[in-house]
Amino acid sequence: MLLRPVQVTFLFLACVASVLAQTQTTVLRPKSIDDVLVNPGMGIQTFQRFNGDAINPGLDWSEEGPVGRLSPGTGAVDFPASSISYCRWFWQTLEPEQGKVRWEILDAALHEAHAHHQSLAIRLMPYDEKHPLPEWYRKSGARRANQPTDKDGNIWQPDFADPLYLKDWGALVAAAGMRYDGHPDLDSVDISSVGYWGEGWSPYMPAIEVQKKLVDIWLEAFQHTPLLMNFDEEKALAYGTERGSGWRLDCWGDMRTSSNDPYFPPEMLDIYPQQIVRAGIQSAWQRSPVSLESCWVPGYWKQQGWDLGYILSQALRWHVSSVNIKSTAIPKEWKPAFDEFQKQMGYRFTLRRLEYPPSVTAGSMQPIHMWWLNAGVAPVYRPYDLALELQSSGGSAQIKLPVDVRKWLPGDAVFDGSIYIPETLFPGIYRLRVALLDPRTGKPAIKLAIEGLQPDGWYDLAPIEIH
Repeated sequence: MLLRPVQVTFLFLACVASVLAQTQTTVLRPKSIDDVLVNPGMGIQTFQRFNGDAINPGLDWSEEGPVGRLSPGTGAVDFPASSISYCRWFWQTLEPEQGKVRWEILDAALHEAHAHHQSLAIRLMPYDEKHPLPEWYRKSGARRANQPTDKDGNIWQPDFADPLYLKDWGALVAAAGMRYDGHPDLDSVDISSVGYWGEGWSPYMPAIEVQKKLVDIWLEAFQHTPLLMNFDEEKALAYGTERGSGWRLDCWGDMRTSSNDPYFPPEMLDIYPQQIVRAGIQSAWQRSPVSLESCWVPGYWKQQGWDLGYILSQALRWHVSSVNIKSTAIPKEWKPAFDEFQKQMGYRFTLRRLEYPPSVTAGSMQPIHMWWLNAGVAPVYRPYDLALELQSSGGSAQIKLPVDVRKWLPGDAVFDGSIYIPETLFPGIYRLRVALLDPRTGKPAIKLAIEGLQPDGWYDLAPIEIH
């Protein structure tokens, strides 16, 4: 059958319209929000307790980690919601008898963290002034670094270069790694072997080669869970971070200008900023997390009249992801400043622009363009899947995009690509949704700084037609 000129023209125009429909795009600019977002691996930590537990009174805190279930707080707890519980325990608590480790303590802490919608960050500590090394170790023939008649003779100080110390402390670390490395609820582990609280300093410091061995036991034991190198010894700090560890320091906020204690100099104004440069760790944050712990507590900072703006801004310059303020109250006048601080620390993802075709054909490839902003000071350090979802009452489909969000450093990120529209989808109007999924569960895991959050954790963006 021959077609008349009018019919040919009509068919040509129909084809052109079809092609144009396929190439037309809609530009969507989601509206940003200014909320404090509680997201995995970042924010203000709870210390030796979990979300909802009563905080420490006044300016006090405890160095003893929980050994059983804590009593829940009564009424509202005046403390920020947290994604990380940070707990630490002494060697004598964990291994009161040689080879008989009380794993139930760490098991319970992991369980409680999960139940309180948190992950668990931990430190295993050798000893301090009030919590000596296990009695069995002190009586094992291990070498002591000091004598009972010395000024600090009431504290049994170990010789960290003693092969027995490396053997017995290393055995605990290795066993912990075998049991917990890669645990889905374990956020991070401190590298902790030398000195009080395992902070890395001591009047009886071993040679750097010994320090390296005491770092290596952690690097060998935990190859999947992020490690954090304690800060105090410059060469050891450089050694651990060069091998992939992040770092943490224990006296964030110390604004003293002088000190008579050679082991406790002014930290914020003398030691910390310079040691970061000297140890060559300025860029470690790009691949491994930075975590800080307050010197004393914020209430003490206020009591001393210290400059909060300096303290918070310095933490942001260090690209901080998490902080421990020892589960103490934030002074009322400082809460707005801490809220703003929480909005900048860690990562903060905003979808600034989405360009997509408003009408697509099932079984076809379609272009998608996305502009994201990380408005925080650090990346996310664990893998998450960036995914789109096409959802309607008649069916849905999830589409994962080939994006490594760990590479989203502070600033802009762009995805230019195509997605396949599954041929199984029926014609109709769908909602286009976006989420960052935990690859272990397949569920949304990260809150975005945009409107549109749905009860299931996905963000509703716009309609899209499938035909």
